Amino acid sequence: LSRESRRKTPVAVALKENERLFGDSALGMSIRTPKVAFRYFQDLLGKQINNPQVALYRTRFPEHELVEDEKRQTVIFKLSQTVQYSPEEMLGMVLNYSRGLAEEFAEQPIKDAVITVPAYFNQAERRAVLHAARMADLKVLQLINDNTAVALNYGVFRRKDINATAQNIMFYDMGAGSTVCTIVTYQTVKTKDSGTQPQLQIQGIGFDRTLGGLEMELRLRDYLAKLFNDQHPSKDVRKNPRAMAKLLKEANRLKTVLSANADHVAQIEGLLDDIDFKAKVSRQEFEDLCSDLFQRVPGPVQQALSSAEMKLDGIDQVILVGGATRVPKVQEVLLKAVGKEELGKNINADEAAAMGAVYQAAALSKAFKVKPFVVRDAAMFPIQVEFTREVEEDDKSKSLKHNKRILFQRMAPYPQRKVITFNRYTDDFEFYVNYGDLSFLNQDDLRIFGSLNLTTVRLKGVGDSFKKHSDYESKGIKAHFNMDESGVLSLDRVESVFETLVEDKLEEESTLTKLGNTISSLFGGGGHTPETGENLTDSVQEEEESLAETAKEEQGGKQGQKSSAEDAGEEQGEEKQQSPPPDQAESTPLKEEPQKKEEGEKVESQDPKENKETTKEEEPSKSSGASTATKTEEEKKIKAPKKQKLVHEITMELDVNDVPDLLEDELKSSMKKLQDLTVRDLEKQEREKSANSLESFIFETQDKLYQEEYQFVSTEEEREEISKKLSEASNWMEEEGYAAATKELKDKLAELKKLCRNLFFRVEERRKWPERLAALESLLNHSNIFLKGARMIPESDQIFTEVELGTLEKAINETMMWKNETLAEQKKLSPAEKPVLLSKDIELKIAALDREVQYLLNKAKFAKPKSKKEKNATKPDSGKNATATSESESTIPPTEGKQEGK
Repeated sequence: LSRESRRKTPVAVALKENERLFGDSALGMSIRTPKVAFRYFQDLLGKQINNPQVALYRTRFPEHELVEDEKRQTVIFKLSQTVQYSPEEMLGMVLNYSRGLAEEFAEQPIKDAVITVPAYFNQAERRAVLHAARMADLKVLQLINDNTAVALNYGVFRRKDINATAQNIMFYDMGAGSTVCTIVTYQTVKTKDSGTQPQLQIQGIGFDRTLGGLEMELRLRDYLAKLFNDQHPSKDVRKNPRAMAKLLKEANRLKTVLSANADHVAQIEGLLDDIDFKAKVSRQEFEDLCSDLFQRVPGPVQQALSSAEMKLDGIDQVILVGGATRVPKVQEVLLKAVGKEELGKNINADEAAAMGAVYQAAALSKAFKVKPFVVRDAAMFPIQVEFTREVEEDDKSKSLKHNKRILFQRMAPYPQRKVITFNRYTDDFEFYVNYGDLSFLNQDDLRIFGSLNLTTVRLKGVGDSFKKHSDYESKGIKAHFNMDESGVLSLDRVESVFETLVEDKLEEESTLTKLGNTISSLFGGGGHTPETGENLTDSVQEEEESLAETAKEEQGGKQGQKSSAEDAGEEQGEEKQQSPPPDQAESTPLKEEPQKKEEGEKVESQDPKENKETTKEEEPSKSSGASTATKTEEEKKIKAPKKQKLVHEITMELDVNDVPDLLEDELKSSMKKLQDLTVRDLEKQEREKSANSLESFIFETQDKLYQEEYQFVSTEEEREEISKKLSEASNWMEEEGYAAATKELKDKLAELKKLCRNLFFRVEERRKWPERLAALESLLNHSNIFLKGARMIPESDQIFTEVELGTLEKAINETMMWKNETLAEQKKLSPAEKPVLLSKDIELKIAALDREVQYLLNKAKFAKPKSKKEKNATKPDSGKNATATSESESTIPPTEGKQEGK
């Protein structure tokens, strides 16, 4: 909950000169001083200054000054000549604030987080969010896509309904800024560790970056501005940022009310120059204003279907998510577009993504245990590797050929590791990691997308590795890529791999090497002997390269595709089922990583089930294929000479081509900048607290001086002195206090408290006396009764010694005497003097006397009655003979099975 106890906190930050406000407070500030309140800055993450999204932001929020970051060509908010913040820093502030709310709620520090991001965020945008989290000193367990988090939240509460039959659910999420449509398949799958578990797989995604509730509100705001200008032709409300901010707030309210009512009156007091504004707006007018927006509603649905290669009849249910889906016209158009009887509203449109992310966070955290739910996300944008190589033509002339290899296809599942092998290079070279075919995006989206080039990789030391291992056979240069759980691509390492045959006794081969060889041959060459397996892979790559060169963009080359897919082993076998278009056959060199057993296994489970059939059919065949391959490997291994593998790490230099990453120093300076702001905020809160405490103490004490119980224990002079000091402090607060430092305020309060201490003490003592004295009186009475009872026990049954009883009697008498003497002395004193009867002394006397009584009671509880021994001679079985002690205060011990006493 926010500090105002709300479940929803707007992502907004207001940066005044000496304070920051967040959430609803920041929104309030956006109306008073729009220039200092920032919202929707997530749209600017990972964007360069020339991006259309930046221009759109400027038109939507003209009050902010956006300038270029000279180093990174990104955007910076300029607040003044000295103060400026990047969108990452703003997001870092909001993340830090959110963490603060969570810490207050959990009452413990929080370090780890799962952060939701829109599914359409590309590499640069995802890295920007990770930078923001670093600035807030948060450890990101994962970036999870909004739509995936929603799908997880939906699935978690419907575990029982998920079975081996695939169910396809479409989530249509229209929020304030954008719209995303997702197709998700739910079904149960067998997992290695935890048996059969439910799984969600993202099959298709469509989006519209600028279609959302904000655009509707802005249009409504402009319409209201036009109505006001029509009512007052001499004024122009558009030129006043504060008035426009008020209109935007009213437009938001109006949009919400019109979702439930046919018409409503918009009204704002003192909109401009103390002129009130009032106008009736109908739902029809609102729908006419946004008619072109409503026409864009079906777009993401079509995109999602085409990326999933599905038809609408394959969708079992369409579920609404996001606040803007509450607009009736959106629902009407969507219902028509999907052709269903109704739209599902059985999910919390606002909170589903947060709840899904928190489930994932619990699953990733070591502190919680939740039921497993397999999540297979999909990368929206294809990524490929490009390189240029010199080739020899038929006429012996040499020319440069540009090659492309698809690394991750569109909608490829992640997390996943991929390896690409370069076979034709013996010297240092460079290659490029770029986005693949983005023809599914329209021109506007492509412009917003930014750079299509991700990274230039320059390799150093390739030639040296060949010189160093000239007697070994080269197995190519292998580049190991990893797309992690957050959808962020990285190049882990590049290796030059060599092999040689060594005649050796099999027994000497270590288990680890054997395991490694088995796995690498299994992944590399299917069920062939090691040598043929390797050679075939090589030939496949050569064949692939020539195929890529001759028949890249043509429709031919099907034969090459077929043979390459067959030879490349199981992974390509799966791609073969999908029957890819010619250019996708180039992904043959991408083999899963054969290095470690764990990784191998991991990869196998993460291997792209890119054919859109059910994954269930594939799994048995895949595992049986694997096991037979292993057997044949082991049979042949005995006869074959041992292979020795040698891996030479290659140095790589990376140039980021999309949006340059923040350097470590820049990150650290941003972290410090944010920490300083947090410290400043805390100091400000501390100062306000001190000022409030001082003020309230002055008012409360001034009031107390007129209360009867305070007047009774003080003299006129004493009250006058205190009153005078309080008045002085009050005047000081009004004149100088507003500028005083925290320490000064605290010192002032301490001084006043010291002055009033004696008066407050006398009042407090008199309040405590009646209760404490009553407790003492009661204890004295009970002790006396106990003492009399103990003295009446017959000698034969007596369990207390005379010394013990004497000590108790002495304690009773002394306490009684102290009470009577002190009360008499107190009566002689005037109420304004320091009392001699003190509540703490009464408590000490009560404790001392009670200790004596308790000692005797405990002794009685565990004492063994003497009567038992006497009567044992005549009655051997006298377990229940306790009549003699029944009159005393003592009890028979637990061994007797009965406890009797008064």
